[in-house]
Amino acid sequence: MITFLRGKLIEAIPTQAIIDVNGVGYEVLIPLSSFEKLPAPGQEVHLLTHLAVREDAHVLYGFMRPREREIFRMLISTVKGVGPKLALKILSGTNPVSFGSAVVNGDVKALSSISGVGKKTAERIIVDLRDRFADSAKWEAASDKHGSSSEDLKINDAVLALTALGFKPDDAHKSVKAALAMLGDKATVEELVRASLKK
Repeated sequence: MITFLRGKLIEAIPTQAIIDVNGVGYEVLIPLSSFEKLPAPGQEVHLLTHLAVREDAHVLYGFMRPREREIFRMLISTVKGVGPKLALKILSGTNPVSFGSAVVNGDVKALSSISGVGKKTAERIIVDLRDRFADSAKWEAASDKHGSSSEDLKINDAVLALTALGFKPDDAHKSVKAALAMLGDKATVEELVRASLKK
């Protein structure tokens, strides 16, 4: 399993990026939400990835933030009829906070306004994902009102990853803050999550 790529961004268009990792070029399909956060070509980039293995191809999907990849994986593994292509369209047509809010509030209209998502698919997404989004959507809504410095975003992503694993939002936040104090400001989201799980 390829879980992330770190290398030089060669080129990018709204639906895909090509990354040079030690002389090997990886083509990665990305949502618009990740495209907007990419650095300029020639600069280093770190993309979280999901590898989909099909009979005729191995396809890499890339995400700039853990929450995007988490939602993508939830959609393709939990919601019947939603494959990787549609999951990318959903992430391109909304952001994680709005998506979570629409799911929790049962907002069929908001979800079905996304290109490729019909009313039946929107209803299925709500039924299949509502319970999984309940706690994390509350946390996202609260954190969205606070500042959005790089440290805030890092803490938020780590908290959301832990809530997806079953932590209560308040407990997850305390654990992440403690992990950040222990590991320092340069700790990655993955390191914060690992340290919180050990604790």
